[in-house]
Amino acid sequence: MTTKDHPLVARAHRLARDLLAPLAERVDQEGVPRSHIEAIRRSGLLGVGAPASYGGWAAPAAVARRTAEILAGACCSTWFVQTQHHTPVATLARSEGSVRERLLGPLARGELLSGVAYAHLRSYPRTPVRVTCERGGWRFDGTVPWYTGWGLNDVMLLAGVTEGGEVVFAFTEAREQPGLHASEPMRLAALTASRTVSLELDGLWLPQDAVALHKPYEEWAVTDRAKTVDASPAVFGITEAALAPLDEATAQPLRTCLEEIRGKAYALADLPMTSERMAQRLALRIRAAELMRTATTAGVVAGGGRSLSLTGTAQRLAREALFLLVQGQTAQSRGAHLEVLVADAAPAGPA
Repeated sequence: MTTKDHPLVARAHRLARDLLAPLAERVDQEGVPRSHIEAIRRSGLLGVGAPASYGGWAAPAAVARRTAEILAGACCSTWFVQTQHHTPVATLARSEGSVRERLLGPLARGELLSGVAYAHLRSYPRTPVRVTCERGGWRFDGTVPWYTGWGLNDVMLLAGVTEGGEVVFAFTEAREQPGLHASEPMRLAALTASRTVSLELDGLWLPQDAVALHKPYEEWAVTDRAKTVDASPAVFGITEAALAPLDEATAQPLRTCLEEIRGKAYALADLPMTSERMAQRLALRIRAAELMRTATTAGVVAGGGRSLSLTGTAQRLAREALFLLVQGQTAQSRGAHLEVLVADAAPAGPA
């Protein structure tokens, strides 16, 4: 079976065509509705990479990437809420704790939706969320700067760092509870619809059987660094959506570039990581981001003044592109991208 023939790809296309794309501008202004999440649940897409033995699809990486492209291109806010779910599923699939048996099946089948609260780990050695052993479990204190899907998620995968430099990932219900308080939803330039908040943790206690991952920070960071240098499928999805309404003379050169970058990025993503490949993957991440920026700008230019209407697709895609420029960003990727931008802007030398 080819990627395009996979049932989940067909379901993603139907969702995009019949529900997500027609309502994308409204969702952008009003927020991701629970009905969108219910449609995602029913589609089976929440279990795209989950083990078949737990009710998931165990689909190849190429299928997961293509469905992400389709959803992001249709409604990036809805894609962003549901994409949080796949890290908890993958974490549980590798876990040996009792929490695996309690949650992996419901998450794989879409009966529960999970969010994530761990991006702050990338600021280490700063520790925005501190974890201490207490009463046979773990106490979480500090601030989670970003948490997406508040009010839509059932559970969350929360992470912090111990004084000894170990990361602890544990599940809890995604609701107000003793030791956990959420801010009001943030007003953002893009993806305000994703219901993103910050979380204040003041003595949130979780039992040992809620823990899905516990290991030294540097051991965890090796895997995380590999993920953050990859080009996001959402970037390719937004680029495709931006090119669709353009005339062929404008779109074709950009589409050719898209196919080249995407092919190289995905081929590298499927190979074992080496230092050389990490540099190549980061370079392709930046090229993909710059192509997305060009494509969405072209959409605004082609649409003229009407592009600035909040009911217009071009302005929404351009703002979503701004979001994706920094989503999953690290100090390494930020510095490398800035170097490219400065180099491109530098005046040419004498002929």
